Amino acid sequence: MSEKLRGIIFDLDNTLFDFIAMKEKAVDAAAWAMIDAGLNLTHDEIQRRIFGVYQIEGIEFQKVFDEMLRDELGEIDNRILAAGVQAYRKVREAMLVPYPHVRSTLTELTRKGLKLGVVSDAPSLQAWLRLYYLQLADMFDVVVTFEDTGQWKPAPAPFQLALKLMELKPEQTMMLGDWVDRDLAGAKRIGMRTVHARYGSELPSTGLDSTTDAAIDDFRDLLQIVEQWR
Repeated sequence: MSEKLRGIIFDLDNTLFDFIAMKEKAVDAAAWAMIDAGLNLTHDEIQRRIFGVYQIEGIEFQKVFDEMLRDELGEIDNRILAAGVQAYRKVREAMLVPYPHVRSTLTELTRKGLKLGVVSDAPSLQAWLRLYYLQLADMFDVVVTFEDTGQWKPAPAPFQLALKLMELKPEQTMMLGDWVDRDLAGAKRIGMRTVHARYGSELPSTGLDSTTDAAIDDFRDLLQIVEQWR
């Protein structure tokens, strides 16, 4: 770690905001709304089927309600679909708030002269929508999404593109993410320093290993690590 730290790259979901909680509560609201609109399934069955589609198509699949209704009814009932989509979007927008201390910490990092970037596996439009809902879009110098390289983390390409756009070397940059096997492993593989966002991880932490240089339980703890590495 002889190079001075000059930049930080962040994962988006479960690192800047609680994506899992947002998704679960939005689907919950959509299920009740579709029942009210006439869908003859139990709430639990609707949730199970929606997450079953996500499991097959991926969590970013944008036609999940269409697919679920087509499987159940043989066609799409637009009244039921509209009820579900409207309820989902209403809760999603309400839940799209940053984790505690995110904006203040990003502001302080910028004041310290650090370049900030995002590397996300989300589609470009969805990533930007989330950043604007979170009111964080103006905080980052670079945002790299799946569509920019066509490769998922932990492939090196997304990290390398972000570094190129930030005009930084791997050893001058750290990666903060909740998913060790994707966010941190990919960054470490090209020589970046890595910090585990334990507050956003679904899996219990097993401590630091060869992939993880540090770990934090609150976003503002990043400031202390930055001072140590600068």
